[in-house]
Amino acid sequence: MAAGAMNRKKQRREVSAAAAGGAGRKRRKLPVAEEKSWQKSGSKLNEEISSDSEPDSPAKKKNNEAEEEIDETPQEKKLRLAKLYLEQLRQQEEEKAEEEALERDLVAGRLKEDVLEQKGKLQRQIAKSLQFPDRADIQVLRGHRLPITCLVISPDDKYVFSAAKECSIIKWDVASGKKLHVIHRGKKVTEKSPGHTAHILAMAISSDGKYLATGDKNKLIMIWEATTCQHLYKFTGHRDAVSGLSFRKGTHQLYSASHDRSVKVWNVAENAYVETLFGHQDVITGLDSLSRECCVTSGGRDGTVRVWKIPEESQLVFYGHRGSIDCLQLINEEHMVSGADDGSVALWGLSKKKPSTTVKQAHGFQGASGLEQPYWITSVAALLNSDIVATGSHNASVKLWKCGEGFRKLEPLFDIPLVGFVNSLKFSNTGNFLVAGIGQEHRLGRWWRIKEAKNSICIIPLKKTAAGSTEILVEDS
Repeated sequence: MAAGAMNRKKQRREVSAAAAGGAGRKRRKLPVAEEKSWQKSGSKLNEEISSDSEPDSPAKKKNNEAEEEIDETPQEKKLRLAKLYLEQLRQQEEEKAEEEALERDLVAGRLKEDVLEQKGKLQRQIAKSLQFPDRADIQVLRGHRLPITCLVISPDDKYVFSAAKECSIIKWDVASGKKLHVIHRGKKVTEKSPGHTAHILAMAISSDGKYLATGDKNKLIMIWEATTCQHLYKFTGHRDAVSGLSFRKGTHQLYSASHDRSVKVWNVAENAYVETLFGHQDVITGLDSLSRECCVTSGGRDGTVRVWKIPEESQLVFYGHRGSIDCLQLINEEHMVSGADDGSVALWGLSKKKPSTTVKQAHGFQGASGLEQPYWITSVAALLNSDIVATGSHNASVKLWKCGEGFRKLEPLFDIPLVGFVNSLKFSNTGNFLVAGIGQEHRLGRWWRIKEAKNSICIIPLKKTAAGSTEILVEDS
């Protein structure tokens, strides 16, 4: 018993001594390099363990899928890229071919139009698409004190130039209706006061919009810079009032007509006189021209319309109206429209010496019973290369007409109410509006006076239906 107790005490002492020895031993310190490498390997192990335990992120899944999809050799990759490049080239060539085909069609269409225009066989069918204008949409511009005598529209349709009996010229902005510039009556024809001193009867603007020409009762032709309205120079040579002016389309060649029965040719760019042509037996009342080197004139009471071939210095004489032919305008290179004081409106083809059609008393009659007289035709206008014609008188309306196919007849479309003498009419180049110069008196005299009329410029919008907006080309056989 005593021996067993002693053994147990001995074992307890050994255990306590071992524990004390373990607590007293110091831990062996590792070198720095070994400790860092162990920490790194431990952190890497921890990362690998955590990534295995977490689900895959979307980016990693996408990369894995891409690696699975693009599992190709370098040769296969080159072949795939080459096919892709060839497909892109093929698409580009197809698009280029389509653009070139469209451009060829446009060019061919334009060339066809130009050929037909030069031959006088171009007729755009617009009349059937026109709508009657709302009276509230008519823009009235007030600025002249006395009756308007003539007007022109700039080639870009942005501006209107008008002249009146008080010898002033006004440049208007079409969009706003505001006056941009006023050339007042001149006291004397000097550099300081270059304005007109007599009634302005004629006006023309060059097709490039550079020059504006005006002619008056004092036998003078003034040339202005259209942009600034600055006076450039004047032409003298006519022996009576200048009644008609027109620039040859695409050039700076100016034709002028006068009450002295002559037609003169000028080169405005060089400030030079060219030649004079004679033939009419009465005062010339109107003149017009297009791109050919010729012009047409109306001879008042000599009852003729004449076509002047400038290079040949020759003329063609046409007879048709019974009264004084007071106004005319070309529709295209081969057709024109004219009006007379017997109330008739005539359509002409330059290949025939007689009108192709004549509408008598086009604006009706005036006067008491038994003393009726037709309303004078005071102005005519034609939309270039189309089937639209407008005529003006003093019966409180402007009439729009449709030219039949081949310019063989005139059919009335509708009347636009305007009170006063319609002394001038012009269509815009695009055909989007018609401008009328209104006066209380006739531009050439004071035979009547309409007190309720307003001396003004009226801009009439011409609206078209969507169904009839397509232009049709018709060849006159």
